[in-house]
Amino acid sequence: MANSLPASKSGLEILDKARKQKGWNKDSVIWIDAANELLKATAKGSVSRSTLQRFWRKEAIRQENFVAICKAVGIENWEEIVDNTPIQPTASYMEFSVYDDAWVGRENLLQHLSQRVQSGCRVLLLVGITGIGKTALAERIVEELRGDWREHRDNFEDNNKTLDFASVALQWLEKWGEIVPKEERKPEQLLRRLVKRLRENRYLILMDSLEYLLTGDEEDGWGDFADEWWGKFFASFLAESDCQSRFILTSQDLPSKFETAECDRYKNLWYCQLLKGLEVPEQVALFQKAELDGDLELPHNPLRVIGEVYDGHPLALRTIAGEIKASYGGKVRAYWKENSRYIEEVKEAIDEARNEGIVKGDEDRWQLASYTKVLRRKVKERIEKTFERLKNDVYDAYILLCMASIYRCEVKEKWWLINLEDEGYSEDRQKAAMETLRERYLVEDGGIDDEDNRFVGQHNLIRSVAIERRLMLAEI
Repeated sequence: MANSLPASKSGLEILDKARKQKGWNKDSVIWIDAANELLKATAKGSVSRSTLQRFWRKEAIRQENFVAICKAVGIENWEEIVDNTPIQPTASYMEFSVYDDAWVGRENLLQHLSQRVQSGCRVLLLVGITGIGKTALAERIVEELRGDWREHRDNFEDNNKTLDFASVALQWLEKWGEIVPKEERKPEQLLRRLVKRLRENRYLILMDSLEYLLTGDEEDGWGDFADEWWGKFFASFLAESDCQSRFILTSQDLPSKFETAECDRYKNLWYCQLLKGLEVPEQVALFQKAELDGDLELPHNPLRVIGEVYDGHPLALRTIAGEIKASYGGKVRAYWKENSRYIEEVKEAIDEARNEGIVKGDEDRWQLASYTKVLRRKVKERIEKTFERLKNDVYDAYILLCMASIYRCEVKEKWWLINLEDEGYSEDRQKAAMETLRERYLVEDGGIDDEDNRFVGQHNLIRSVAIERRLMLAEI
């Protein structure tokens, strides 16, 4: 029997009657829990809200999930629900690695970006710091657009993944059923063949961690493709007069190729979206979905304080919510009693910066990314990778990011640069370092005052790790 099964129209009608008798909604939490309870015995599969939604759209889902959904609503003869019509070869769906039923917020942004793709945007870039939710949003957009696309994804963070254009293009074409003769495997030939394939067919391609395809140097910046054929490919893809396929790219760095004249002429065909943290209502929704106790509407609720201190960082907040539920039985007070000192220290520093103008914190020892084992494993290790990559690629920018961790909030850009000036850096090197941090979204722009001074700052999580790195530099 097939590993994945779709439901038939008549089968869904049977399911619909059964779920109405139980008083369940089509994506009821009770239904999801009941199905997962059945799956526990097999230790295989997992049903989420998105699984049920795909089921109702007659999309193929894993067989064990299909069976559990049917039996949970009281239908033992699940075979009668299956659509045995041969699946069209053009229907292929990617597995989601991040997006799940704990998703909250960004609904307006989701609709805005989905509409852009539907309206002709061929390349959608989602950029921002690690853990900010780029991949989750990308997957959610894929689900929103899901229909008659052939879906495909690649994650370039995989150490075993080949990164050159020719190898990746060949893999894609062969996976899609094309036979490419050995004599036609040069980059230029593969580029033409791939663009033709994408032009004539409806592919929705998610490319994750695009920053691993980028490189640069001191003179030209650090957002260029390491393999020039990637840049040529996207330029050719955008240059087509008509094209059916779409790309969604996630990256911690801005691929500068899209800002060159070669691609900028097609600016209506690509779009870049910077992601920031969740807004307060979205933070509240996240904690409510985790079923944590306490009145989240109160501004001084510990969870509201945590949300503020972490700048709404989705990965950090989900990690903390999961830890409260798993290790503290969902009791926020118990978690707060044990860990509040780390968070309150940061909250006090932020309030001092805002209310009293005390923006320098030379003695700050923030531990936002590391005060519990779970945070160290899930959050800090990812941020450390970002710092190591910066240190290896652009040491000047790394030094600037670490030294500027003395500032608790947004300050004038020249205050940042004076840290390098005091170390003997030339003005050009100072500006190049700052530009690198902007291209990698490791600084947050805070606007310009009446005297044309530009303000910049650091995300609190980035600063937390930058402080540690600055102290390490002082010991050298």
